[in-house]
Amino acid sequence: MRIRKRLLAALLALAATPAAAQTAPSYRDRLPQDEVIYFVLPDRFANADPTNDRGELKGDRLATGFDPTAKGFYHGGDLKGLIRRLDYIQGLGATALWVGPIFKNKPVQGAKGQESAGYHGYWITDFTQVDPHLGSDHDFKALVDAAHARGMKVYMDIIVNHTADVIKYRECAPDHYCPYRSLGDYPYQRRGGVTGAAINSGFAGHNDGSAANFAKLTDPNYAYTPYLPKGEERVKTPAWLNDVTLYHNRGDSTFAGESSTLGDFSGLDDLMTENPHVVAGMIEIFGGWIDRFGVDGFRIDTAQHVNPEFWQAFVPAIKARAAAKGIPNFHIFGEVATGEMDPARLATHTRVDGLPAVLDFAFQRALVDTVGGSAGTDELRRLFFADPLYEGGAVGALQLPTFLGNHDAGRFAMFVKRGFPKANDDELLQRVILGHAMLLTLRGVPTIYSGDEQGFVGKGGDQDSREDMFASKVATYNDNRLLGTAKTTATDSYDTAHPLYRAISTLAKLRAELPALRRGKQVLRADGNKPGLFAVSRFDPETGREVVLAFNTATAPVSAQILVETRSTDFVARHGDCAPKASAPGSLSVTVPPLDYVICTAQ
Repeated sequence: MRIRKRLLAALLALAATPAAAQTAPSYRDRLPQDEVIYFVLPDRFANADPTNDRGELKGDRLATGFDPTAKGFYHGGDLKGLIRRLDYIQGLGATALWVGPIFKNKPVQGAKGQESAGYHGYWITDFTQVDPHLGSDHDFKALVDAAHARGMKVYMDIIVNHTADVIKYRECAPDHYCPYRSLGDYPYQRRGGVTGAAINSGFAGHNDGSAANFAKLTDPNYAYTPYLPKGEERVKTPAWLNDVTLYHNRGDSTFAGESSTLGDFSGLDDLMTENPHVVAGMIEIFGGWIDRFGVDGFRIDTAQHVNPEFWQAFVPAIKARAAAKGIPNFHIFGEVATGEMDPARLATHTRVDGLPAVLDFAFQRALVDTVGGSAGTDELRRLFFADPLYEGGAVGALQLPTFLGNHDAGRFAMFVKRGFPKANDDELLQRVILGHAMLLTLRGVPTIYSGDEQGFVGKGGDQDSREDMFASKVATYNDNRLLGTAKTTATDSYDTAHPLYRAISTLAKLRAELPALRRGKQVLRADGNKPGLFAVSRFDPETGREVVLAFNTATAPVSAQILVETRSTDFVARHGDCAPKASAPGSLSVTVPPLDYVICTAQ
């Protein structure tokens, strides 16, 4: 009788559960390539709590960092604002939320007259708590829980390469950058250069990563004389980050040669990530965020400026920490910023460093050149031809987050506008939609930068591409009319009827429906050495069903016979017009309008 009652109770509970929830797999079961990522800088997205705008600080903007009229200062966006707008984000089709760094930052830094604020999150002083400008640890937990309740994942933006600019050098004026001093000219074993007094006796260099070796590195005065300014001796958390010997202290990186990993990133304090103390400390810091909040992945800032041995230790430890928390598909992807179409350079960081994935800057460059420029579609062929270079080969390349523009280099619409300065708004909008069609259907994990779906254009990189989604008070943002609408950033930008929002939402739904667009093998079908047709087939990994994608980057229609599998005989159009049947075994006729695309699914 008790068993029968339990069974009846279970059946009644099942009946009360929505059908979708009864059958839908957990969000934890999705692979990284199943996601559509939406990236936000919290300060610029939505302001739900004006009481935290000044981050619990008092004084003018140089003390609090808050000035909503200046593009380089805090504007008031917060984590509560993100929670309130999850409907908007999910409606776009996003399944994973990449949140810009939320850690406590140095509010303001920079030379006198050149100050700006840490609104972006990359100048960390406390790696263990949320910056009060953005809210509290409780607010972040509420965000993660709210996202998970919707079946959405949350990715944190993390930094291990550097901290805020706190350490100064006696040889340089405070807040002025110092030139890089090399290993050859300033060895660790001499104070102030090769002719200086002997120090750090027995230290074998940073290539020996043993604790015993680094125990001999006690004097940090080999290149410069670093010191902590009065009042900032204990400003960093955890406390070990205040130890000057745990930093390279060699001056500003030139981003070339040895300085790429040993130099200060634009004056920011460069951690000695070769030191096992730093390795263990960073694993504990970011493992703690997994333990406390159950986040689903890390985007790693400035990953290429950290030595490979660090990642070889960090990645397995973090993956194990996530697995122990019940997160089997923890997504880790590093930033290897490059303006070049150079897949080999990106792939090296998956092969050598052991990073599971990197942001696909080569994809971004190729789309800027072909959709936002006049390059032939053979550049896309060269891009995907290199996929076997990545760890795991073409299957590994499926996990690469792809994107069109970002908060550092600038927005895709800006690149398109620069590439076609005489184009009217209709053509610019067509090109931007075409770019998003490629983003959401070609291999990789599509990553959308907030504001792109509202036609944000921007005027450049960095601060000029970090517009507010809520009504902005920044004059240099508000004088820029948005693409696809007559609006500017002077009013809220959460319009679900915007043509870009609708186009992205439609494509994201199709991507969710067709496994071939998420996990499927991609096979080249057509390309050329001038603007025009680029076509691929993608295949359902379970059924083998073929999906044909044909894009036209030219301003005239194109028609062609495209190679398909001989078993693919009947087709249904999912976008544009498809011939209902193959013209002959293995050949499909397609006609693609100017700056448009066609999606055909085989039956």
